[in-house]
Formats: sequence, structure tokens, C-alpha cells
Amino acid sequence: MNRVKVMSLFFAVSVFLTTGVAMAADYRNNPFTLVYEGAITENVNGKVNIHPVTYKLNGIDISANVYTPANYDSNKKYPAIVVAHPNGGVKEQVAGLYAQHLAEQGYITIAADAAYQGASGGTPRNVDKPANRIEDIHGMADFISQYPGVDGKRIGLLGVCGGGGYALKAAQTDKRFIAVATLSMFNSGRVRRNGFMDSQLDTIQQRLQQASDARAQEAAGGKIVYAAEARPTEEQIAKLPFELYREGFAYYYGTHAHPNSTFRYTMSSLLALMNFDAATNMDLINQPLLMMAGSKADTLYMTKEAYKEATTAKDKELFLIEGATHIQTYWKPEYVKQAMTKLVQFFGNNLK
Repeated sequence: MNRVKVMSLFFAVSVFLTTGVAMAADYRNNPFTLVYEGAITENVNGKVNIHPVTYKLNGIDISANVYTPANYDSNKKYPAIVVAHPNGGVKEQVAGLYAQHLAEQGYITIAADAAYQGASGGTPRNVDKPANRIEDIHGMADFISQYPGVDGKRIGLLGVCGGGGYALKAAQTDKRFIAVATLSMFNSGRVRRNGFMDSQLDTIQQRLQQASDARAQEAAGGKIVYAAEARPTEEQIAKLPFELYREGFAYYYGTHAHPNSTFRYTMSSLLALMNFDAATNMDLINQPLLMMAGSKADTLYMTKEAYKEATTAKDKELFLIEGATHIQTYWKPEYVKQAMTKLVQFFGNNLK
């Protein structure tokens, strides 16, 4: 199937899912390749500005966007928020949307592409190991704490989807984050191990063997094997049993497509993913904790499980975004507004 047909396919799927809602901006028409609604198209004095930056993390070039609030003055001190993107996502999508909205509320924010992913460096491409993703979050804190105008004692953390699971793990030990929030948290390890909604319990050992074989092939200098590399047809998408995946294909390959965004990851990454669980050691989080998820999200069970285990979190809150599915919290204005209203309150109470 050629690229035109593929994009037409996903356009059709996305229209079906988002009837009556305007499409996001085409990355090719935005100088910063941002794809979310209302994205910055130019830096204007006195308004929220975007600053593409690159920094080193363990020898790897990390590509990030820093957002500064209106009338930003580097001689003043501002609270900052680190935003971690979803699995397969990049900084130009939902992470950028929330980073920009939070900058509109007076925060300096940062959204970075994970190492080995997006516009960041690292080979082989699309390695997706929990330790790397957690280190990415620590690295964003390293960088933003030294950014002109940032008050290093007032740093918050927001993780979206898979970035939410990794945000929980990062905050367990990194106490520079004095307030922690998640949106549509996705427990990557549990899903890679058990399958979504525990639908693949009977193939765990088979998939571990595939991952082990892929690692052996890499070590021998052979071809890198990737999981989730194929793009399904429109008919196959319609038959997917979970709404998360049906809407996810529409979002990532249709309405909010970005060339750096992909579902694929190295098969060998499963060796690290399948014994990872975002919901373990939650008692180490003693910071204020806000966990948000759509009331109709089929991923809600992951947020509830992790929230229950956060027994020592300060002033923790589970907030349901009424009517939203998982993917709709990424872009649909009425649900983004609900999430932002809660985030403004939460970070306002704990960072300002």
C-alpha cells in the first residue's frame, strides 16, 4: 500500500471517530512541526514562545522544546513543569499541547523526545526500554532546572500515557519533582507482558523467546527486529477489539500524524519491558499526586491500580475526565479543558 493510500485510510478512520471536529494542523505547515490545535506558529514578544533546544544525556543528543510564558523575563524566577510524551509519541503532539497550555498559565515547560526516538539521537532507532524513558525524565529535570529564570525548587512533572507510567517511576526517587501528575497513564510493562486487558497471558513465554532471539541476532550483528511495525488496513483497524488502538491509529497516523512518531519498537526491548511494572513501589511517592483519566477510557484500570498503591502520596487525587476515552484526552477541546482546569489548580497549589 503506497503512502497516499495509507494516509487516505487513516484520514477516513479519523473522520469516523472525530466527526464534526476540525483536523489538527499539518506538521508541514508549522515552522516547529507542531501538530496540535492552536499550536504556536511564530514567536511573538509578550506571548508564549517556543524554543527548540538540544542537550546531551549520557552522550546522546536530546531534542526538546522549551515553552516560556508571556512576558518571560529571564531575570525573574518561574516554576517549571516537565512533560513526558506517550509511547510512540513525540514532543510535537499531545506533550506539546499540554506544555504550551501550561506555559500559558505562567510556567516554563519542557517536552523532549525520548532517547532513541523522535528527533533525539541514539541507535538502534526506536529502542523502548523503561530505564531509558525514566532517565529521559531525569534528564529533562537536569536541563530545565538550569534554564534561565527557572526556580529549581519548584519543578513539577506531568506524564501522558506511557510517559505517565514512567513519570511515576521517576518521581519515586527524584524528589526534585515536588508535584506529580499523570494523564491517561499507561502501564507499558504490564501491557507488554500480559497484553492489553490481560488478553495475552497465554503467549508470555513465546514472546519472551522472540525477544531473546532478537537480542541474540542483534548481538551477532544481524538485522534489528521490530515489533508493531506493520500498519493495518482500514478493515483491520475496525476489527481491533480495543478502542485505545482504534482511536490511537487515527490519532497517530491520521489527525495528528508526525513523521517522527511511530508505534514500532525493537523486539529486544521486550526483555526490559516485560519485567517492568509502573505500579510497583508506589509507596515511594510522597509528593502531591494527581492522576487523571477519561471516565470512558479502556485504560482506566491502570490508573486506578497505580493510584491505589500510592499509599504515602501527599494529598493524592484521582480525577475522572467525564465522557472521555483515552485518546480523546490528547486533543478533544472539551476534555483538554477539563484536564487543564484540574492541572492549573493542582500545580497552582503545589508549585506557586
